[in-house]
Amino acid sequence: MEYRYLGKTGIKVSRLCFGTLTLGPLQAGLSVKKGASLIKEAWDRGINFFDTAETYGNYEHIGEALKGISPPPVIATKSYAYRSRDMEKNLARALKAMDLEAVDVFLLHEQESELTIKGHFSALNYLLKAKEKGYVKAVGLSTHSVAGVRDALKFPEIEVIHPMVNLKGIGIKDGTLEEMLEVLELAGEKGVGIYAMKPLGGGHLIKNFEEALNFVISLDYLDSVAVGIQSLEELAVNEAVFKGEKIGKDLKEKVRNRTRKLIIGDWCSGCGECARYCPQGALLVSGGKVTLQEEECTFCGYCGAYCKDMCLKIY
Repeated sequence: MEYRYLGKTGIKVSRLCFGTLTLGPLQAGLSVKKGASLIKEAWDRGINFFDTAETYGNYEHIGEALKGISPPPVIATKSYAYRSRDMEKNLARALKAMDLEAVDVFLLHEQESELTIKGHFSALNYLLKAKEKGYVKAVGLSTHSVAGVRDALKFPEIEVIHPMVNLKGIGIKDGTLEEMLEVLELAGEKGVGIYAMKPLGGGHLIKNFEEALNFVISLDYLDSVAVGIQSLEELAVNEAVFKGEKIGKDLKEKVRNRTRKLIIGDWCSGCGECARYCPQGALLVSGGKVTLQEEECTFCGYCGAYCKDMCLKIY
């Protein structure tokens, strides 16, 4: 497994980052035991970088896995908090639930412009103070937009950026793939740590997963790439691609033929909260029900966190 430093942070990470969103209740809903087992297996295979978030609901999975891992891996998490006191609570929860002395990378979740970064600056300032005290090692933001990356460069406090990058530009909220790559290259030249998300476009590129993964691997300014993994088969395939190894035909076809779907329950009341918080604008309320524009959906599962009636599930 290849390892690189995350920008100028001094944090050394595997080029393949395990995206753990897929483990928790927003997607596969694996038990703590099963999720922890998969994380341990990834560690044994050389993956030392794991990405999570407050909303993913899987801190317990990671905490259980960490009991059997030494030295501890690199953990990145994220929070939507915009006030100092809320960020304080979220950091405390992350440390306690995963039994950590410090969080390696703590990001402001989904920052799409200078305006949103400024709106969350109180939370960012709290993270900077926590960094001074040793509870956080590096701070940054995640973003789905070109503007989010470009505007992050206006803030020297931002050490790490977690952007949307894939072969087709699926999920980028503004601009083109070429514009995203141009601004990311600039960020890399400035020494900002960059680890990409959604290299398979939330599953839309699964039929051509080797081409899609090799595309992001070829981008030298990406220090790491977070890939969602929820099974041993997916772990094995991603590991092989990142190591440049051949993949058996049967395993390749099994992964290639797996498709993801967002299921909307018949009991949906059409309240619209999920649509309001959908990062891609893929959900609409029509005829008193929520409907999906599948071509816009990256199957992140974030919508499910806002559905009070638990109507939404990724399969």
